[in-house]
Amino acid sequence: MGSQLVLTREQILGFRRHVGALDERLPAGDASLRQAAWAGLQDSMPRAALLSIHARVEGADPSSWEHSSLVQVWGPRYSAYVIAACDLPVFSLGRLPDDEKGRKRAEDVASRLHALLNGTRMGSQHAGAALGGDANRLRYGAATGTILIRWDGARRPTVWTVPAPDVDPKDAQRELARRYLHVFGPSTPIAFSVWAGISKRAGVSTFGSLEGELITARTPIGDAWLLTADEAGMREHRGPTTGARLLPSGDAYYLLQDDDRALLVPDPARRSELWTSRVWPGAVLLDGEIRGVWRRADARLTIDPWGDLSRAQRDLVEVEAAALPIPGAAGRITVRWSA
Repeated sequence: MGSQLVLTREQILGFRRHVGALDERLPAGDASLRQAAWAGLQDSMPRAALLSIHARVEGADPSSWEHSSLVQVWGPRYSAYVIAACDLPVFSLGRLPDDEKGRKRAEDVASRLHALLNGTRMGSQHAGAALGGDANRLRYGAATGTILIRWDGARRPTVWTVPAPDVDPKDAQRELARRYLHVFGPSTPIAFSVWAGISKRAGVSTFGSLEGELITARTPIGDAWLLTADEAGMREHRGPTTGARLLPSGDAYYLLQDDDRALLVPDPARRSELWTSRVWPGAVLLDGEIRGVWRRADARLTIDPWGDLSRAQRDLVEVEAAALPIPGAAGRITVRWSA
């Protein structure tokens, strides 16, 4: 699949920040929203997707997650996601189970829900009960590309059905792998399968089907695959950036597992603070590095910094905090530093 290159931690993280628009925000608009959601915007914590948009796109406001170019789905690992509407096949059919039992379950759930709703919308809890099961079972049908949701964080999602995408699931899965590698790469088939919530067999097969589009890369945590199209950008040495972003729980920049976490946060004690066994806190991205964690209660943010921050650095974080487009809290956000 090509020759190998050797990459440093700084090159990898610099590239990920660059393609993730975390060094410089994108201009407002549909194209920027789609780019911000290139690997999906996890929205399992209420309005996390909105804060991920704010970290990447200029002019985000409390309604940006509801933009007409975006939709909500049960995406990778059946978590709530905000994606570009035109990318629905990628984040749905791209995860269709590769075993007959799994596919039949997805298709059966979707078919029964479509018949139940008959063009209407319904709360997922009521829909699940009407179909004789738990509402969470509806998530399996999302892999058919025919189920959309709207979840505002306050109650169960509303669900409805749409026509099935006219896309080959294998093509959708290959595109999902390309999206993953562009945002999270270099990486491996196993890491892709964990992120996407598909079988390891499917992850390995999909990477194999991308022959000619991938090259190997040696990284500080081992050998991995990289999109050939990203090689030139990955080779660039990007200097330290200046600025602050408050990334929400589940943001793509740190939606990582295993050794990938060690690459982003080398200190194991700090890793345990960011990737907790329960709900993850937000991450403070400051001058190109994760420099602390944050939590919110209404309009009050508590920030736990990692190490000493200068007054200028704290000012950058506080300015970013004050600009968060949190519904109902705009203009009254306060920051409490734990140290």
